[in-house]
Parts: sequence; structure tokens; C-alpha cells
Amino acid sequence: MFTGIIEGTGKLLSKRNTGGGMAFDLEAGFDLVNPEEGESIAVNGVCLTAYNIDGRKFTVDVSPESLSRTTLGKIAVGGSLNMERALQLSDRLGGHIVSGHVDCVASVLDRQPKGDFTLFSFGFPKEFGRYVIEKGSVTIDGVSLTVNSCGADTFEVSIIPHTLQITTLGMLKRGSKVNIEVDIIGKYVEKMLLPKDPGGGKTVIDKTINEAFLAENGFV
Repeated sequence: MFTGIIEGTGKLLSKRNTGGGMAFDLEAGFDLVNPEEGESIAVNGVCLTAYNIDGRKFTVDVSPESLSRTTLGKIAVGGSLNMERALQLSDRLGGHIVSGHVDCVASVLDRQPKGDFTLFSFGFPKEFGRYVIEKGSVTIDGVSLTVNSCGADTFEVSIIPHTLQITTLGMLKRGSKVNIEVDIIGKYVEKMLLPKDPGGGKTVIDKTINEAFLAENGFV
């Protein structure tokens, strides 16, 4: 688990194909204090297992699923990446609960300066829109951010200068692709509340949660 507070950026030193997936050789831009072989590190918001750790350098394997769901396969050698080591139970939860399991890829629709801040607009697949709420949390390339406003398939965030400076978000421009992880709590709540398909046991996601539904299921 992670918190969405980036420790620093790193670089992709090399990458190679490995039977459907890829292996990345990475270098963190900060010291990996007391590293453990096999520990989890979030790279642009994707939870990966670090091995062959040598100082600030380490290797990760990226599965076909991660390549299809994220932007990692499009990162060029020499490119910068956001990095965060796994959360310890004694750490402050400075952002929000982040699993490192990316849900989808979003596109930057617009970037506008607003005083000292920068307002970003993103477009993303509509099926994830129900998990993004105004003043809720969303993870963008591993960075925990607060949603200013949202629509069915768009949302806006306001990013402070410090975050733009210490993460890769400062390099984003219109059309840039980013990894998105929606708030995991909302997904679990939805699955527990929605009825099951009696045939296959799958969650039925097209039934509206309204006052009548809550009354029918004993919540009000």
C-alpha cells in the first residue's frame, strides 16, 4: 500500500522484452534507505516488485496486464518517473490509501495557470466516472490529489507549485497520458451494496443506488 506522496523521481535506464512482459532497469533520484530485495515500489502509480537492488538502482518486471492498463510501456529510456516506496504502519498517511493498481489511463484536456497554482482538466473512461467525486481523492501517476470538480468522464485538479516541481506532473501538457487510480474505498462499497447476478454471481452495476433501493435493502 502507498499514500500518494511521491518521495522523488527516478529514471528509466533500460528496458527489454521478457516473454510478453518487460523488465525495466531504474534508478531512483533519492537514497533507498534500508532497501529489501523484493519490496514494493510504486512507479508512476504502478505497484512493482524491486529486485537486484544496488544503491539507487534496481530492476522491476512489468506484466502484460500492467502494460495494457498503464502508460509504462510508452515510457522512453531516459524518461522520468514518479517513485514512492511502500507505506509502513508507523508512517503518516499524508495523501490517501493507494493500492498501486491502476484502473485506467486518462488524457490531459487542458492546463491553465490560476495564480500560483495550475488547473488541470482530464478526460478518462466513463465507466470509472462514478468513483470520482468532488473533493474526493484520485491518484494521477502515483500522486494523491483532490478533485475540484468532475463530470461523467472528466475531472479537474488544482496542483500546487511544490508538487509540479518534485514530480513529473510539471511536464504534462495537453494530450499527455497519465495513470489513474480511483479511490479504492468507493469500489468496495459499491460491490457490497449492489445485488448479485443469481446466474453467475457477478455484481450487477447498472442498478441505481437511490432512496428506493436503500429502503428495499433495509438501509433506511
